[in-house]
Amino acid sequence: MKDWFAHNILGLPELASTNGRAVDELLVYIHWLMLALFVGWIIYFGYVLWRFSAARHPRADYEGSKSLLPKYSEIAVVLVEAVLLVGIAIPLWAKNVQRFPKPEDATVVQIMAQQFAWNARYPGVDGKFGRQDMKLITSDNVFGVDPADPAGKDDVQVLNEIHVVVNKPVLIYLSSKDVIHSLKLVAMRITQDAIPGLRIPCTFTPDKIGRYQIECAQLCGNGHAAMAGGFVVVQSQADFDTWLKSKSGSAAPASFE
Repeated sequence: MKDWFAHNILGLPELASTNGRAVDELLVYIHWLMLALFVGWIIYFGYVLWRFSAARHPRADYEGSKSLLPKYSEIAVVLVEAVLLVGIAIPLWAKNVQRFPKPEDATVVQIMAQQFAWNARYPGVDGKFGRQDMKLITSDNVFGVDPADPAGKDDVQVLNEIHVVVNKPVLIYLSSKDVIHSLKLVAMRITQDAIPGLRIPCTFTPDKIGRYQIECAQLCGNGHAAMAGGFVVVQSQADFDTWLKSKSGSAAPASFE
């Protein structure tokens, strides 16, 4: 029922992650509350027009209604909102910002946002990232990878296309090269600001193979619209391994001027 309401009535976009289901359920609960309030206020408005019409009360009553129903109704609404906030929204937020999968059990990706593209970096077939140093960051080395570190020789860097494995947690380490951006994956139901100088973790678990658009939820300059040119590609483990092997040690570092 909740899925039907979310997609057929609310028109929510396609969902492609297990963690996103709780987000959609929260949206459904909120809209059911809004619908109840809408219907309730319409009924109350009609009742007031009838109850206090001039035909029923040719002389004005300056004391008005003494009913406690409005007060009780407001208390009930506050309690429902508190349940949604404390019982669902806050635990959902806490889970997303405090509980992260172990790197060995996840697809680990470093993402560096910049005007106006998304750079992604993966450990190569050895499963280890090469050493990084902020002093080494240039237009052609956005992650500041140390070329002298052998562990980074097979690392993979790509532009505007993030590959992940279906039904496997994704652990993203997000940062920005220039201004504040915001990684928004609508199908995965996650949004996280990318802030210069910080490496912020975020996670999701894709459960549907496909190609999904990346958007920037923060106005980041005149070319902001170009940030929607990135995609998340969800594929099987075998297809991901084949893709990673084809890129490992052969792809030049991603750059965007």
